[in-house]
Amino acid sequence: MSTPPEQAWSLAPLIAGEPSYRLGRWIGQKFQYPRPNQPPKITRTLPDRPAAVTLHGPDGRVATLCLDLDTSKALKHVVDADAAQLASLLRNAGMGFVEDFSPSGGRHLYIPLRERMDAAEARELVEALSLVVTSLDPSPHQNITDGCIRVPGSAHKSGGHQTLITPLAQAYDILRRRNSPFAVDSLRTALAPELARNRSRKAREARTTAQRSMAASLLLATAGSDSPLRRVARTGLYDTARYKSPSEARMAVLNHFAACGWTREQVQSELVGQFPGLAALYGTTSKQERLLPDEWAKAQAFAANRAATKATLRKTGEKTALINNTSPTQLTGGAPKPSPAAIHQLVNDLENIIYAVLDHRLQTRGRESLGLRLLMRGLLGYMRTMQTDVLDVGCRTLAVAMGKHHVTIARLLPILAAASDGILSKVADARHKTADVYVIQLPEHYRQLARELTWRRGQVHAVRPVFRALGDVAALIYEAIERGRHSPTTADLVRITGISRNAVAKVLADMETLAMIKRDGRHWKTTAINLTDLAARLGVLDDYQAHISRNRRERAAWHAYLNRFREQHIDESDLYDAEREEHWLPPDDETALWLAA
Repeated sequence: MSTPPEQAWSLAPLIAGEPSYRLGRWIGQKFQYPRPNQPPKITRTLPDRPAAVTLHGPDGRVATLCLDLDTSKALKHVVDADAAQLASLLRNAGMGFVEDFSPSGGRHLYIPLRERMDAAEARELVEALSLVVTSLDPSPHQNITDGCIRVPGSAHKSGGHQTLITPLAQAYDILRRRNSPFAVDSLRTALAPELARNRSRKAREARTTAQRSMAASLLLATAGSDSPLRRVARTGLYDTARYKSPSEARMAVLNHFAACGWTREQVQSELVGQFPGLAALYGTTSKQERLLPDEWAKAQAFAANRAATKATLRKTGEKTALINNTSPTQLTGGAPKPSPAAIHQLVNDLENIIYAVLDHRLQTRGRESLGLRLLMRGLLGYMRTMQTDVLDVGCRTLAVAMGKHHVTIARLLPILAAASDGILSKVADARHKTADVYVIQLPEHYRQLARELTWRRGQVHAVRPVFRALGDVAALIYEAIERGRHSPTTADLVRITGISRNAVAKVLADMETLAMIKRDGRHWKTTAINLTDLAARLGVLDDYQAHISRNRRERAAWHAYLNRFREQHIDESDLYDAEREEHWLPPDDETALWLAA
């Protein structure tokens, strides 16, 4: 049995930042809670109109963190899932909270604090939580003077009242006992990636504002932003002018997943992960289980048909050579392709040479050495993934894998080829649509040394997405811990990587805060954390996808320029279609990275 509104309203003074409330009314087309000259005091009597309490007191501090899950930001199914996710997060952090729901389907979670919190600190926590769930509206904590929220028992503008979910006696006990500073610290620890993500974003915004650069402002506005289809998948809300029904919106998302190389199993796992809005478009679980197999089959057929339509007319297996300097680069046949086992052995032997010789040689190049060492690892990662010793991809593809600008890669590649002592050699210049071609090999004078050294555990990687946020130093330090023959100490890491002790200590502290590594006495070890999930929480995957999409747009524009005399008419959609080109990488699929970038 639900708590009567009159009794639920008795909790208002335990939630409010100050003992007063505001009455709501329609102002134009919007329902608002304007600031009165003399705000009425909270009493036991339930106001007969919608009423909201202010979150901040006269000192600008808050007594309760108020989480507003709004159906204007996502479908009700997503709001309910978000409320369950937040409840689990708060319980794991040891925090008590009170919950209610509104007639419109929204949810409120109230987290009482034993010690009042500064407005900026409260805002930081709520904004971090808004990165965890889609439907959380952080705006009440972003406005110190007018931030307010309707509490349990308050009337709703459309009729009805805020209904208390937590039993009244339990809610009263939670609001009286309140959460200790220790519990708040536990919540901060759980939200460390999201807090770091927001701080990084604000620092980037501050730099952009200081520089007043239009180009930087444009990059900031677009990097990591949601594409239309991604918003549909996350929130379930779609443009009714473009899609007439939830069915059409679902098929648009599924068509794009299929075109990006996802499997049905990957899609199903993300329905309860990062894309709950897509699940909400099915309405019920039974309907989802019944329709998804058929709709996925249609999506795969659609993607296959499009791929066939866009296929070139060149014959496969054709053996031709360059006619002159204006001809497209094409395969010349020649030696057979090495077997996967041979490539695997070659990569492992090259890793031994990198760790034993090349890294130490490159360390003398100062800060540039970080990029060169990671680029070499990226090339080996490409070799192992694509099972080839020929590097014939453009700088933009390598830039995505490295988290760099393509101009930086174009500058580093020739330097690495010159410094690699025969490991990396350029064999052909770029022509038409094809890139420079390099061959990666094990020189004769290194073969004996490579055979004498034992292979290391694990495998070499390009810059994994999480290190786009943490930096090159963190990537090299983490690799040294992950692939070391023994768990290293801080002094070992300084010696192995050639990086200053201060930089190493800072990176170790950052990674320990994010639970990527742990200290065991004097030694460092990696944890079982999923780096892809951590990258998503740091907001890196959105930038990663945006980088791929930007490459595809630039490449399409360049190809259109090269084909300008052969194409009579080029539509704008041939260069860029937001719903088609905003590429989504399938989760944990390294091969898809090289193919998409």
